[in-house]
Amino acid sequence: MTFTTPALADPVHDATQAALPQLMEFYRDFHSNPELSLHEVKTAAKLAEEARKAGFKVTEKVGGTGVVAVLENGPGPVVLIRADMDGLPVTEQTGLAFASKVRTTSDEGIETGVMHACGHDTHMASWIGTLRNLAAMKSKWHGTVIMIAQPAEERGMGAKAMLDDGLFTRFPKPQYALAFHDSAGQPAGQIGITAGYALANVDSVDVIVKGVGGHGAYPQTTKDPIVLAARIVTSLQTLVSREVDPQEAAVVTVGMIKGGSTHNIISSEVTMLLTVRSFKPEVRKLLLDGIARIAKGEAIAAGVPDDRLPEVKVRDNFTPATFNTQPITSRMQALWTARFGKDRVVETKAVMGGEDFSRYWLADNSIQSLIFWVGGVPADKWAASDNGKKPLPSLHSPFWAPDAEAVVGTATEAMTSAALDILKK
Repeated sequence: MTFTTPALADPVHDATQAALPQLMEFYRDFHSNPELSLHEVKTAAKLAEEARKAGFKVTEKVGGTGVVAVLENGPGPVVLIRADMDGLPVTEQTGLAFASKVRTTSDEGIETGVMHACGHDTHMASWIGTLRNLAAMKSKWHGTVIMIAQPAEERGMGAKAMLDDGLFTRFPKPQYALAFHDSAGQPAGQIGITAGYALANVDSVDVIVKGVGGHGAYPQTTKDPIVLAARIVTSLQTLVSREVDPQEAAVVTVGMIKGGSTHNIISSEVTMLLTVRSFKPEVRKLLLDGIARIAKGEAIAAGVPDDRLPEVKVRDNFTPATFNTQPITSRMQALWTARFGKDRVVETKAVMGGEDFSRYWLADNSIQSLIFWVGGVPADKWAASDNGKKPLPSLHSPFWAPDAEAVVGTATEAMTSAALDILKK
């Protein structure tokens, strides 16, 4: 199954299709030359150049490498449209002719391949297509368009950095904020819309479990932090199963445990790294408070001295839940259903992934905000998966290779039509 033919051809569709060959050149260039979070220097320069060529007033280095492009066209609403720029520390295995061969050293000092394994290359190609369409169609709308190219979405830092650098004070303040994300769980060219909570709160939590080390042959002289860590892992499972309302969504995953040095030594410390997901603020608080309580309680039960109780640290790079507001969500669903047909526009469930696009609405709840999905699974792979023959790669997989033409074409047409509807004369 694939969706590329519109239900109704019109100037937006025709302009997008005419531009698609060049937009695909941009896509392949971005895909071949990814840059990690906070290092999107060359990527940002390319986007800034294209925005200037289209007639936008461009400001670079907003919040680090962020780009803000503004096109004013008389009085009217202000619409912000975002694309994210960063790649991931993933070594590509797609086999594409233009696959990334980039290797670098991460901020953590790890040598790694770099890949657009989350599809931000499709986001940026569509961003260029959308700004070009809107610049060419100024006679059809009035108001202000703000196109932002955001750094460091993958690390949950870029939106906050741009806001802290005056995004809403140095530039026109938006009444509307729009973004899209390619989907590895929908057929290519299908649009997915989720009303209300769409993506989750994401917290990274470090738990340092302390004990009293010693010889493995004399455990009675020690307080074993590995055993204690195992107790904590088991007890943490009750947070979701017994403390969170079953009708609410929550995840507590222990992604790493590291401790000990050899067979016959009981270590004095174990490090645990957790990812914690939720939607509602009250559920987030329950989970984080519960992790601290369980870690301390299990340590006390194990007889760990007061000066060796666990340390629980919630990292600062928290990504808040993304909320799609009304009436813009229903308005766009109706607009795109009329344009593309009901088979290409579907309601999708909220997911436990994170997106720092959420911060623009949280910075000012008067903004109408929507992030939507555009399916990227190629037709042959969708059919094989639908028949149970082969599972689909997820976002962040080294094998993720979307049908980029369908994603970019659909997203550009959808985003252009959304802006024109909001800004129509």
